[in-house]
Amino acid sequence: SWANKTTGDSPNFWGRAIGWYAMALVDALDYFPATNPYRDSLTGILQRLVTAVAKYQDPATGCWYQVMDKGDSTGNYLESSASCMFVYSIAKGVRKGYLDPKLMTVAEKGYQGILKQFISRDAEGHLSLSGVCAVAGLGGHPYRDGSYHNYVSQRPVSHDPKGISAVILAASELDIASMHASGEGLT
Repeated sequence: SWANKTTGDSPNFWGRAIGWYAMALVDALDYFPATNPYRDSLTGILQRLVTAVAKYQDPATGCWYQVMDKGDSTGNYLESSASCMFVYSIAKGVRKGYLDPKLMTVAEKGYQGILKQFISRDAEGHLSLSGVCAVAGLGGHPYRDGSYHNYVSQRPVSHDPKGISAVILAASELDIASMHASGEGLT
């Protein structure tokens, strides 16, 4: 009932949902050999998606908002899990040759933003990731209607596995990219 009755579209663009989609695309391509007739189609979808995602990167921080296309709207906030998912997807897409190498600057800016906005170290030296939307899906009980308020009322938390796993993947891809740049030649 939350979808547009004609188009099926959601009224809002939830960052983490789009992040999951980007990760699924870039990871699924690992299992589609060059001879598979659907590989080019999936690569094209990834390219179009990343082009759109890059347009919504916050220019000041390099991160992405909870509701991606409404960064300056009241109550919206920078969200770490989506930001990590986009950095991972873009960096891996560049490394695997699915995306234009120029897009690596988007991933690098995003990663620096994640480090600055969301990563902290406590007195014992333990790292922490903040800014993860706890939950904001659609439907369910209590019913989540896909409204802007639905997404921004879900305040961010720290130490959430949905963000921690994504930041590990993002950091790994940026580490691989730096090894390539230094000539270590990992694939």
